[in-house]
Amino acid sequence: MAAELDLVELSLKINSKLPPQLEKAVERNVVLRIGWTSSGDQVPKSGEMGLCPNLPPKSKVRSLGILGSFVAAFGKGGTYTHQGEIGSFFGAGNDGNILTCERNAADHTGFRMNSGRITILDGVGNNAGSMMKGGTIIIRGDAGSRIGSGMEDGLIVVHGDVGPDPGAGMTGGRIIINGRCPSPPPGVALRPLKASEVKEINLELKDQDLQIPADAVCLVCDGEKADFLLRSCSTDFSNIAIVSNLDEHKLHGTTDTITIIGERGGEGDALALPIPMLPLLDSGQGSKILHPCLVKSEPRNIDILLVDSENMAMAGEWLSTAAGFAIDLSTIPSLNAEAMEGLLVALRSMCGLDNPFFMIHNLSHTEYLHQTAKIHGADAAISTLDDGTGTPAAAALPIIGRAAAAILNGTNCYAAIILPWIASHDDLAIVSASGIGFAISRPKDDLEQWMSSLESGLANHLSRAGLSSIDELSRSNLRANDYDTAAISGIRMAGYDRPLPHWFAR
Repeated sequence: MAAELDLVELSLKINSKLPPQLEKAVERNVVLRIGWTSSGDQVPKSGEMGLCPNLPPKSKVRSLGILGSFVAAFGKGGTYTHQGEIGSFFGAGNDGNILTCERNAADHTGFRMNSGRITILDGVGNNAGSMMKGGTIIIRGDAGSRIGSGMEDGLIVVHGDVGPDPGAGMTGGRIIINGRCPSPPPGVALRPLKASEVKEINLELKDQDLQIPADAVCLVCDGEKADFLLRSCSTDFSNIAIVSNLDEHKLHGTTDTITIIGERGGEGDALALPIPMLPLLDSGQGSKILHPCLVKSEPRNIDILLVDSENMAMAGEWLSTAAGFAIDLSTIPSLNAEAMEGLLVALRSMCGLDNPFFMIHNLSHTEYLHQTAKIHGADAAISTLDDGTGTPAAAALPIIGRAAAAILNGTNCYAAIILPWIASHDDLAIVSASGIGFAISRPKDDLEQWMSSLESGLANHLSRAGLSSIDELSRSNLRANDYDTAAISGIRMAGYDRPLPHWFAR
């Protein structure tokens, strides 16, 4: 683990020096070299990850050695060439870069790329071009299984053999194979190329060594994408009451509802939430309140950017203005520890090393989410309640609360929850009393009025309960108003005033 942490620090250090060096290199129209000394001696890299994210237009970079994951991710118009092997997610989220790997690349090369060109000269692993929206991937050598899986558009050319299930789940684009190809999976058709397609593709490829012959085959989508039936969360917290456990109320006392996120031992700017709520917006530019929001695009300097597979190609452009970021792990392939570090190195290098970052995953993956957030030093682990399983809302409270108590206790990482309905002040009090740091919700149309009502309502709940701070709320302040809610939540049942007996069973 120590060696891995050293690689992370080294990778971050390399990235921190790149912007001014790239600026000078672009002005002088020279190639910036990584893996060579200033005198030209070779010092190959060994395992560095997340290097060269968001390469600017006209920049030129050449690197040497064996690199880790998420190298040259994002970016809009730079040129990058690597002499050596490269890890998973090479060129992920590419949106205009021209990338070349002169040896082999690992899994998920070109994941969710939008445009640009990636060339691999010695074969790739599994899922190359997965979920790509556009651009071109050229592979000389064999490709692993599920090449082009879930691709929506773009072109993949393979001069070699491909593994099982090529094009699985693709809804658009073309996969050209100049080699052996197994029978495609359902929904994918294999057909010969038309003469006009051969000419068109070869004009695009330009390089004579990469031209495709007339007998190459083409894989295309043959049918509509299957829709999977997911169960929605159809309940809320309406059957949970908030009560006082003290004899005296503080009806006229002041209350503290502030939540501070991202305290890193005095380093960097922490995120202050006046109430434990992070509104979820499509764009930060539409928000006029001086309150941080979780946004999918155009963040303000107080907003957290939600990074998922849909907006990955725009991450480089938006992260520089955001106060932090949140990775939705449910929308990207499963990442091992090295790939997770590679992604974090790339994103943190673009956003700022001291800015807070969050991790998001489905409620059913809460324990894994909390473990991953703790290992990688995230500031919040956010569970999505409406994850397709249909889990009742009340059941989510002990799932998140228990995991947080067992895993996140003693860390600066908050547990949080995304609610699938417009949250009320009751919801915020219930969430806080359950050991969950803050909630995320779509707001009402009048955002300012909604936030004001949440703040005043939450303050009123604290006053009625005789509490001066939101940190003093606990499960003892909650009552389940029906048997089913008490049974699945472990909250004390109204009238019975203790949890149902099965919650004490071993």
